[in-house]
Amino acid sequence: MLAVGTALVLTGCTSPSSGASSSAASSSGSSSSGSAGAQQVAGASGPTCTISTYGATKGTLKGMTVGFSQSESTSNPFRATETKSITDQAAAVGVKLIQRNANANVAQQNTDIQDMIAAGAKALIIAPENSNGLAPSLAQAKAKHIPVLTIDRTVTGTACSDFIGFIGSDFAGQAKIAADDIGAAMGGKGDVAILQGTSGNNVAQARTSGFTQELSAKFPNIKVVASQTANFDQATGQKVAEQILQSNPKLSGLYAENDGMALGAIQAMTAAGKTPGKDIKIVSIDGIQQLVQDVSKGTVVSDIETNPRFGPLAFQTLNDFFAGKPVPETVIIKDHHFTSGNAKAALANGDVY
Repeated sequence: MLAVGTALVLTGCTSPSSGASSSAASSSGSSSSGSAGAQQVAGASGPTCTISTYGATKGTLKGMTVGFSQSESTSNPFRATETKSITDQAAAVGVKLIQRNANANVAQQNTDIQDMIAAGAKALIIAPENSNGLAPSLAQAKAKHIPVLTIDRTVTGTACSDFIGFIGSDFAGQAKIAADDIGAAMGGKGDVAILQGTSGNNVAQARTSGFTQELSAKFPNIKVVASQTANFDQATGQKVAEQILQSNPKLSGLYAENDGMALGAIQAMTAAGKTPGKDIKIVSIDGIQQLVQDVSKGTVVSDIETNPRFGPLAFQTLNDFFAGKPVPETVIIKDHHFTSGNAKAALANGDVY
């Protein structure tokens, strides 16, 4: 916990790069922190928030009731790892944790958050399903001066008023790396398709715009022939990929905005008689074990990590906040960049999830 807090302090006055691909992910498949796969801070930006500005009351995190709202099913490896990290760290710091899972339903997530407030939660960690849909529950938390920390997706609102801060990845930076990788793998020419994440959240928006902007700037001879929503879901990804393949028989590249959709696309390609990695180059984002294994085998060109192990940073942020220390509006974590050159080492090191 001390090491995590130090990392926040050291990076609190820096700003994450918004354009350089190298700032979004490390080129190494191994972790330089004390434990394999642990989150590391790449940078922090925006104004800081203090407990006095937010209107909350100082307190001790140990023994406190904290609510955690998970957005989607833990059948997704990202969500399972994220939930385990929050749960394990809550136990480590002596927090009484209340958990709810909205199973990809924004209305349910609002109800979950309101229920946790009614159950006595003095702080909330929220993994939002939708960036724009949580206004009712956030308003209730704000009225009671309950600090809200968002992880992995942002919410619409004002920092230090509607929430105290956000911890997550440089989503546009991830997309730029993906574009660079697939552009090189396709030899700078051909037709590419995009499997987009859920509409209405900042992750999908940034991963789409970052990718298309980078392709346009660096690979003008690569044409995006299809860009369709598949809701960060494997089964939907398979169905959408099947439709795209039927409409675009010359497709030579596919970018999936998460690994679940990439797995679905691989199934669709195989069923269509295509060889993933040979006939169609694939790049994805997440860093789950199965996709990194596919990278090591050459089925997938690369996989840009989104590290879901938010527990230590999330609870350190709340600990600092309740102690009266300023916390940054935005904390960007450093994600790995899994390629054919480091995928096997990353798997052996336990960096993937």
